[in-house]
Amino acid sequence: MGSLSIWHWLVFLLIVVLVFGTKRLTGGAKDLGSAVKEFKKAMREEEPAPPAQDQDAAASKPKDDDDRNPPVVR
Repeated sequence: MGSLSIWHWLVFLLIVVLVFGTKRLTGGAKDLGSAVKEFKKAMREEEPAPPAQDQDAAASKPKDDDDRNPPVVR
């Protein structure tokens, strides 16, 4: 009794179309789609660039044997 069947959804959709009309629903869907596109575009533009690694600094840093080969616990 708690779940809605396909007939409930079809009646609901029919009432929504009758109340709002197809022009208003189409316009709202277009506005929503353009808003999502703008949001995605802004998110891509806002991504920070990864910091450039200085290869000379990385090469000059000595590595310990302990860092490369950690002890094995059995």
